[in-house]
Amino acid sequence: MADLSFLSWPFFEPRHAEWKARVDAWAAANVPSLVDHHDVDGSCRKLVKALGDAGFLKAVAPKEFGGLFETYDVRSLCLARETLAYHDGLADFAFAMQGLGTGPITIAGTAEQKARYLPPVARGERIAAFALSEPDAGSDAAALATTATPDGNAHLRLNGEKIWISNGGIADHYVVFARAPESQGAKGVSAYIVDADAPGLEIAERIDVIAPHPLARLRFNDCRIPAASLLGKPGDGFKIAMATLDVFRSTVGAAALGFARRALDEAVARATTRQMFGAAMSELPLTQASLAEMATDVDIAALLVYRAAWTKDGVAPRVTREAAMAKMVATETAQTVIDKAVQIFGGLGVKSGVKVETLYREIRALRIYEGATDVQKIVIARETLKAAAAKAAAG
Repeated sequence: MADLSFLSWPFFEPRHAEWKARVDAWAAANVPSLVDHHDVDGSCRKLVKALGDAGFLKAVAPKEFGGLFETYDVRSLCLARETLAYHDGLADFAFAMQGLGTGPITIAGTAEQKARYLPPVARGERIAAFALSEPDAGSDAAALATTATPDGNAHLRLNGEKIWISNGGIADHYVVFARAPESQGAKGVSAYIVDADAPGLEIAERIDVIAPHPLARLRFNDCRIPAASLLGKPGDGFKIAMATLDVFRSTVGAAALGFARRALDEAVARATTRQMFGAAMSELPLTQASLAEMATDVDIAALLVYRAAWTKDGVAPRVTREAAMAKMVATETAQTVIDKAVQIFGGLGVKSGVKVETLYREIRALRIYEGATDVQKIVIARETLKAAAAKAAAG
């Protein structure tokens, strides 16, 4: 990665530069041999194990349960995702899902639940997944229809479907969000830990997308789970989901930032070596204008991502507005930066297997998952209006 000057920004401490350097060196040495884009399941299993062996997955668990920090250090999570995404999208995916799939357990789990699930995830011995989206409930998570019905005093039965579930089909456990029968809205939703071998849980479909990664539709058909699988209190599920996304939404922006930095570096290398009209392409004013816009967009995204991470780490317990801004801007600008890189590459930019072509496919999903861009705009507007109303009420 050519530009590391951002590490001198006041958002960071010296340990963050050291952490990033470790992740970068490890990724450069190991990721190429671990990733086979024709075998995404196998690649993700190998990546999780290798990330665990290297100690990087300790960043997704609290120190008491085998982790690095007392609680999340969001700046470290963002730096890891940015760096891994720079090297390969699957490497970022493998790291990110270990955090997202255990976030609700870290936030709301009992000591027993944390002791059972978090240490093996931090060691890379267990693969985690987060099951919120449904065919008719994506960004509108409060509209989910999967139900959890009591079955005696000690068990529950889950019925319904989840879709677009990352790590679906290879996960060892899923954090599943379901509502009490007859309930409506967010207050009826609870969160449960469901082991992959739970009776009645079926991988109904494996889903192929333009940037392949393990993805599935899950079906729950009278899936019987212990009542002790509940995370937090009944009805806390929506709150737990939003608190988890409050941590990890900024890291989606960081992954997009990693893609954008790689696209910029690839474009600079191409422009300085490709000859056009008797000179290097980088000497053309239009090329320079594109590179200037790309570099500026990268810095804009980085400022918002690391402001959100820094704020979450030490300034405010909730960063709903800041994380939404970071996610929205970083993913949208990354799409623009990558598109410009493809244009600089010309016909080679759309050749399968060329890095900018891979980036072009990889970035698209980030503008959708964990809250599509249009939903982030709603979140930002609501938070802005809420702050204005609070200020007015205070006189």
